[in-house]
Amino acid sequence: MENFFTSLLIVVGEMSPYLLLGFLIAGILHVFIPKKFYHRYLSNNNRLSILWAALLGIPLPLCSCGVIPTAIGLKNERASKGAVASFLIATPQTGIDSILATYSLMGLGFAIMRPAAALITGICGGILVNRFVPKENDDTTIINNNTKEKGNRLWRVFRYAYFEMIQDIGLRLLIGLIIAALINVAIPDEFFLHFGSYPLLQMIVILIIAVPMYVCSTGSIPIAAALVMKGLSPGAALVMLIAGPAVNIASILVVRKSLGSRFTWIYLLTIVVFSILFGLLINAIGIGSDISPTYNGTHGDCCATEKSSPSVFRIVCSLLLITFIIIALTMKFLSKFKRQVVKEDSTIYCVEGMHCNHCKASMESAAMNVKGVSAAEATPAANTLVITGTAKEEDICKAVEKAGFNYKGKA
Repeated sequence: MENFFTSLLIVVGEMSPYLLLGFLIAGILHVFIPKKFYHRYLSNNNRLSILWAALLGIPLPLCSCGVIPTAIGLKNERASKGAVASFLIATPQTGIDSILATYSLMGLGFAIMRPAAALITGICGGILVNRFVPKENDDTTIINNNTKEKGNRLWRVFRYAYFEMIQDIGLRLLIGLIIAALINVAIPDEFFLHFGSYPLLQMIVILIIAVPMYVCSTGSIPIAAALVMKGLSPGAALVMLIAGPAVNIASILVVRKSLGSRFTWIYLLTIVVFSILFGLLINAIGIGSDISPTYNGTHGDCCATEKSSPSVFRIVCSLLLITFIIIALTMKFLSKFKRQVVKEDSTIYCVEGMHCNHCKASMESAAMNVKGVSAAEATPAANTLVITGTAKEEDICKAVEKAGFNYKGKA
């Protein structure tokens, strides 16, 4: 147990400064770059929109659940299917926070390769979708997702960075850190060396594990780093970093329902094939071969001893990160039991599929476009949508399904 907690604390110390900086940059992007900026460049049915979709999606801190309603919103605003696919594939693989965190644990090579893989994978997936998925004559109305947030911008930056984002990914990040520490103390150093001469087999095994798994781009980093230190090839680790955040069972089902089977197959196969190709490439180049157990508290080498005594700066960053996680997750847990006050003209509906604050914003924006709705409040933790106004239930159902969520009737 002592080795486990030592390993956990050192991993947190290594990542916390980069995570705090990444969260802050993500907050600035969220508040100061209007949503119109993204929609303006993604709504053209050409290859340039596919490139812009990938470029604009890479720095966004959206996980595979949060990117779904955003991508569906782009589709509803007449973005080409290729641009939607590019955004859907590239965005969850990385983000400004995960790029910095990758550098902290896995070095500059991995930090460069992750966004490069996301960009190329997204562009290729978008081109394939435009080529093989037929266009639809969609006469549905455009959903307006440009609702303006009120309040001081600086406060909104910090609230989004250190509360809303951590509410969305904090639990998965915490689980990733714990799993990494467990790997360090529980798995023998020679475990993956038995598969050393079969790097492709390693990648296939990792794919079988990573594709259905629900993990964010940041939470996957300590797991991948710990596995490399136990003998997993860097290429197989990159496969986890690409496929794990980009896709999971829930996202596959929603994409199939909203965008069709052919779109889903191209989306899934693009991620699988290109993750293996980039894994083979990174093994051939030699990136990650110098990763050593720098934060493994179970070893007694000089490097581990040095790393086991973090600086005051890292200790402060670790305490701040842990405090933010505790506050955000506690508030999220308590929101499940929050009593919802229902006015005379309000109705509570059950909506499943909301996992984060991006889902919440997408659901509320979609609901506000329904005729007769004067106010809408979604609560992902409780799977509820409170509608105020005279809207008909069938119209609410259509809006929920169109936004990519599951309508379950009145509460």
